[in-house]
Amino acid sequence: MNFKDLKISEYSSCDFEGLIILWEDIHLGGSKRGDTDKIILNTIKNGGQLFVVKNKIDRVVGSSWITTDKRRNYLHHFGIREEFRGSGLAQKLLEISLDFSKKNGLQIKLEVHKDNLKAIRLYQNYGFKYLGDYLVFIIRDYNEKEES
Repeated sequence: MNFKDLKISEYSSCDFEGLIILWEDIHLGGSKRGDTDKIILNTIKNGGQLFVVKNKIDRVVGSSWITTDKRRNYLHHFGIREEFRGSGLAQKLLEISLDFSKKNGLQIKLEVHKDNLKAIRLYQNYGFKYLGDYLVFIIRDYNEKEES
């Protein structure tokens, strides 16, 4: 892959629509997860960052969103459009993300689906360690009742 045809930049509100399309296409979420431009801008204001990868025609082909609680950084929405996978782009994007986190001097944590073996290998190759025996729970909608 020729990286000169790709641009990695910091998030701008004009990227939002393309990001939602990417995230829905590669199953990272989108509007159903509550991702909004306002939330993204707020996480950046609070010390996070969202890196956006675009091709030469400005199509969003990758992303890496880092949020922080000022104790550690969280890496999420890290993904590359399928036709760009295997090109080294994920490594480049992860390196940029880790550099950002290192500059803040904070640990970095992520979640990855247990069946996403390529991503798991990538993260392990960059020093991520399995946290062990933790389950992840979430409430997306406080108005939903627990299903029987």
